[in-house]
Amino acid sequence: MDSTRKTALLTGVFFIITFITSIPALGLYGPVLNDADYVLGSGSDGRVTAGALLEVGLAVAGIGSAVTIFPILRRHNEGAALAYVAARVVESTVIIVGIVSVLAVVTLRKDFAGATGADAATFVTAGKALVAVHKWTFLLGPGFCAGIENGLLLGFLMYRTALVPRPIAVLGLVGGTLAVLSGIAELFGIFPQVSAAAFVLVLPEAVFEAAFGIWLTVKGFKPAPILSGFAGPRTVGEAVATPDPTVA
Repeated sequence: MDSTRKTALLTGVFFIITFITSIPALGLYGPVLNDADYVLGSGSDGRVTAGALLEVGLAVAGIGSAVTIFPILRRHNEGAALAYVAARVVESTVIIVGIVSVLAVVTLRKDFAGATGADAATFVTAGKALVAVHKWTFLLGPGFCAGIENGLLLGFLMYRTALVPRPIAVLGLVGGTLAVLSGIAELFGIFPQVSAAAFVLVLPEAVFEAAFGIWLTVKGFKPAPILSGFAGPRTVGEAVATPDPTVA
């Protein structure tokens, strides 16, 4: 397996990991997100912790996918490639903040379950505040950032380099645009985050990410001028050849 195929395979696997970890996590968070009195009851801490672990995998795989494909994308447009990596890091950072907020609710429940009176009202308020933090990180991270980075930036780079079939790249551009519009609508309260309208608008972006990951895993990159002479990611301290300016 040559370096180009290895890079495509690893990038595709990272994308598949992000896809399969992001969907179950929200469902596992259900008890803490939907029960205002979670901090006072017996709780489902194991379920919530499992969701947090999945989101840790999501954050790591998100950064991994961008770092892995960066050496190839920089040959076409280093600024856009670097912006993609930076946006992935921002998204993962926001996701981690959301994880911490949910786990903080679990800690409150362990320490103060069964509280009554004024104390109970205080803990419920604190729990609601932490859940609200997760709500906004979910919008700003997997919502806005994913639409901008995976849809618009990556879709643009894939369209220009022709590393994947054009329909997949176009789907990314369309899906990213719709995901950003959905995020704006949710931000201004036009419809809730978890709603039929939001699902319809973000579905093309989700399909793009799944198709992109599966294509790279199974097929690899399409032959393209940008791959000419690509030797894979280099180790720290190894000389980096100057990109050929004639490569589109």
